[in-house]
Amino acid sequence: MNITQRIAKNTVVLWLSDIISKILGFLYVMYVARYLGAEGFGILSFALAFTGIFGVFTDLGLQQLMVREIARDKSSADKYIGNIILIKVILVILTFNLIIITINLLDYPEKTVKVVYLIALAFIFNTFTNIFNSIFQAFEKMEFVSLGKILNNLIIFFGALYAINQELDVVYFAFIHFFANLLILVYSFIISTLKFIKELKIEINWNFWKFIIKEALPFGLSTIFVTIFYWVDSVMLSLMKDDTTVGWYNAAYRIVLFLLFIPTSFNAAIYPILSRFFIDSHDLLKITFERAFRYLTIIGTLIGIEITILAEKIILFIFGIEYINSIMSLQILVWSSVFIFMSQPIANLFNSLNKQILTTRIAGICVILNIILNLILIPKYSLIGASIATVLTEFLSLLLHSIQASKIGYDIFREYKNTILGINNLNLFILILLTVLIYFILLYIFRCIDKKDINLIKNLLLRGE
Repeated sequence: MNITQRIAKNTVVLWLSDIISKILGFLYVMYVARYLGAEGFGILSFALAFTGIFGVFTDLGLQQLMVREIARDKSSADKYIGNIILIKVILVILTFNLIIITINLLDYPEKTVKVVYLIALAFIFNTFTNIFNSIFQAFEKMEFVSLGKILNNLIIFFGALYAINQELDVVYFAFIHFFANLLILVYSFIISTLKFIKELKIEINWNFWKFIIKEALPFGLSTIFVTIFYWVDSVMLSLMKDDTTVGWYNAAYRIVLFLLFIPTSFNAAIYPILSRFFIDSHDLLKITFERAFRYLTIIGTLIGIEITILAEKIILFIFGIEYINSIMSLQILVWSSVFIFMSQPIANLFNSLNKQILTTRIAGICVILNIILNLILIPKYSLIGASIATVLTEFLSLLLHSIQASKIGYDIFREYKNTILGINNLNLFILILLTVLIYFILLYIFRCIDKKDINLIKNLLLRGE
């Protein structure tokens, strides 16, 4: 199988798994948000955001480092796993104790604290699962990652249906995450030991630890900054407003996160390839990156336009009238996803070139700006202020990534021009067809049109013949 075929295979596998997972996640959010109401959904969303911020300290960039280094030398897999597992055990113990101390100091209600504890344990299981996912990704066997995602979402979805049927409270929904992540950890461990790990030997190699920590730290800091950026708005809304507002905001935000499976899956598939091209062929690395950037820019922009138009229909269909305050938030937030579509391939490029420090610096600047903007905008504009802060921050991230890429020989601003010209030069019929196709797919997914409308269109077409 050649390089193009491997990229295509891994991208398609990840996209299919993400589509299935996102559909299950979409249904989960729709049912759970309606069942728990804005307040209960807000508690669960807060717990996910709160533990997500702390959860990054259990990895500190180790996953991305493993993928890059093992992709370059697959014989090093056992050495990396044997050392990194022990490092993660230390990080997990420190992080979980930090979560316990912080949530109790903030004096949240007992129910919220219980939910946070369960979600935190789920994150801990997930951080060990990511060790094995790194092996799958480095060996370009993304089907194992994909299957794990699907299984995880199936367990969470059917667990939620059971909880709703039994009329259980929000604590049980947190337990579902705990149970699902535990099972996926077991699955990932079994597959890894059977297919990829020759000898699982936990060891302490101090010199190797120094190398790992030094190389992984920029990845880790970048992940910490990005995670804080993703979740700090929900935590700040919880502290400055209330659980209901958090629920409204997260209704819109979950849709935006749903859209990110497209660039995330694509970039995950090409990351090992780019890392290997860094050693073998800089010309192929540049060509692959430019194509990825161009495709994601076009797709992201089209989706942003369609979601903005359909925001009201989407929110009311998924969440119901109780979440009507989420509509404008979605119309604003969706443009943060457009900027992420454009900036993610650039960050992927930096990581492949051993220049992960560039993304780290950008992420640090952006998270500071985001917190400042939230402090200014949330008190006056509530969830709309948080939405504006997110979009402005993502735009700055894209701008800074583009400037840094241009400095190291990748003229991103020329790529913007080429992308626009590419769209203009594209056959008009194809462009219209692509736009209309995306539009009607979204219309059908969110039931803005139903079977009666489709039958009516068919009848009209038949009459036309």
